[in-house]
Amino acid sequence: MKRIYKKSFIATALLIFFLGSCSKDILEEQPRSIYEPGYFKTENGVLGGLTAMYAHLRYIYGQAYYYNSCLTGTDEATYAQSADGNFKDMDLSGVGQLTAATSRADVLWGTAFTNINTASGIIENASEVENISDVLIAEARFFRAFDYFLLVQTFGGVPLDLGAGELKFNTSTSRTSVRNTVPEVYTKAIFPDLVTAVNDLPVDGRVTGGATKTLARLYLAKAYLTYGWWLENPNNIPTYPESGRTDSDGHDAQWYFQQAYDVATAAIDNPGPFMLQETYYDVNLASNDRNSEILLYADHTEDSELYNGGSLTYGSGAAPDNFAVWMMTWNYTNLKSALDAAWTQEASSVQREAAQAYGRPWTRMCPTIDVVENTFADKTTDSRYDGTFVTTFRANWPKAGLDAAFMYGANSMEIYPGDAVLTFLDEEPSGSIDYSNTQYNSGIGAGVLPGRPDFVISPQGISRFTYPGLWKLGTYRTDNGDGLGQPNAGSTRPFNIAKFSELYFVAAEAAVKGASGSRSARDLINVIRERAGKWRWDNNGNEEKIADYSADMASATPTTIDIDYVLAERSREFYGEGYRWFDLVRTQKWQELAASYTICGPELGNHTPETFTRTIEDYHYLRPIPQGQLDGMEMTEAEKDAYQNPGYQ
Repeated sequence: MKRIYKKSFIATALLIFFLGSCSKDILEEQPRSIYEPGYFKTENGVLGGLTAMYAHLRYIYGQAYYYNSCLTGTDEATYAQSADGNFKDMDLSGVGQLTAATSRADVLWGTAFTNINTASGIIENASEVENISDVLIAEARFFRAFDYFLLVQTFGGVPLDLGAGELKFNTSTSRTSVRNTVPEVYTKAIFPDLVTAVNDLPVDGRVTGGATKTLARLYLAKAYLTYGWWLENPNNIPTYPESGRTDSDGHDAQWYFQQAYDVATAAIDNPGPFMLQETYYDVNLASNDRNSEILLYADHTEDSELYNGGSLTYGSGAAPDNFAVWMMTWNYTNLKSALDAAWTQEASSVQREAAQAYGRPWTRMCPTIDVVENTFADKTTDSRYDGTFVTTFRANWPKAGLDAAFMYGANSMEIYPGDAVLTFLDEEPSGSIDYSNTQYNSGIGAGVLPGRPDFVISPQGISRFTYPGLWKLGTYRTDNGDGLGQPNAGSTRPFNIAKFSELYFVAAEAAVKGASGSRSARDLINVIRERAGKWRWDNNGNEEKIADYSADMASATPTTIDIDYVLAERSREFYGEGYRWFDLVRTQKWQELAASYTICGPELGNHTPETFTRTIEDYHYLRPIPQGQLDGMEMTEAEKDAYQNPGYQ
């Protein structure tokens, strides 16, 4: 169902809470409905407003429809078998239409401006609070810049005046609006706020998961990098509101690329409490959440519905639940095994479970064949494919109360709890797969290979119906006991927003664009690639694997790194985390890298690859201003057309 959000620019507190995972101070405040200036002139008001800022992250990150807008239509994802218009519209492949009424970037618009106004209220009034720390005001500045950075990348120039003057706290609903230009948003809001945040934020967060100097440096470096690309404009993509590609401070693109490099490498050299995890597997292992690599996350917990922000037993399918991973989870519960060798009595051998490999299936988004075969071509030395996807679905029927000691799988061979029922193969097999399902009914149209008890699907057989699941964002609970737990609840895991590893990519990309320093682009990328070559666990093999291919990974890196290689590495590292649309728009590579893709159809048992084409126009590099925003403004139709990004009027 389409949800249109009509938001005014008044700062309304949603639910004000934020949790930590250890003994450090946590944010815990009472909900408020309205903020007024006097409230921010008290210590409790400042703390309450800041707590709301951390809570607002849940209305963006983990929100599945916004997540879809960041991935569907890129070279990472397309729509899956059960997709509705929310997902087909974003794919730009002829099955829907992206308009002001259908774009799910509306989620960001409504949430971000509310938070920006709250931040302005703190920045404007907190100085009157006795003994207020600069750290607290710096947190507000960080989040104001954070939201403006998301907005300007998504929509182009956006308003700095919410009704009370530029960057001023507004206390009354504004029914008119004027959009600033992209350079104005960067130079008046984003850069000054982030520079102050870098200077004033502490090395160690004020609270668990709180904003830090390293986090601010990452976003300042990203903003410099993105603005440098915008100034350069290599493919002459239009901007809106119309503006010359000139910087009001007189700097050129190269200056900003150098700034991005310098800030990112300063953060690498002065990491504070942050560092890379030893293996890629550990970065996204659910039992290792909130680890030293994670700079910012939208938090959740299974300990309390209040602090989780949603039910612990069922999912609402709406924010603030974390339900993004459902979208890339296919209906694996249709998998069948047999209770007898003749296959006269079938049973569900893989039950829906609150476990990282499983969770709640919605089948709205899926990877393409190109992702599996090309992006993750190396599945032997590079651990990131294994640490990203679920490619082996294992029997768990005893957790559902079924007491069969074993069942029969492909070739009527016995399978036991924990054995593979279905495997997505890493490569095409030497022999042909029998997908006929005439003797052994997998229930999902999977195939059979001689001598294997598990059903199989090869990379060329990946379809909108069946595809590798997204392990890295998977469900995790510690309260399952011996059963299946609560797989229908929203994920109680934090949704990771910023990682220390991205600093290496930002610096490497800046180096590709001409920035100079002691580390080359290849040096920086190889830090990440060497880590990817270190294995301690075979995730889909479900067994220990102690292997170090770091030297092989480093030697395979090209001598000269170009932007295409950086983007490929970014996709391998951050696949499915919501980065991709921003990466392709920033570098103006969207048409080149995502104009076509290959996948099999949505029908049961369809394993015939088809190539689909997308129509990606230059105007698509900006999302439309949400229809709900236009409907709420007291302006003439002509003024609304002028307010809207070209191509969407």
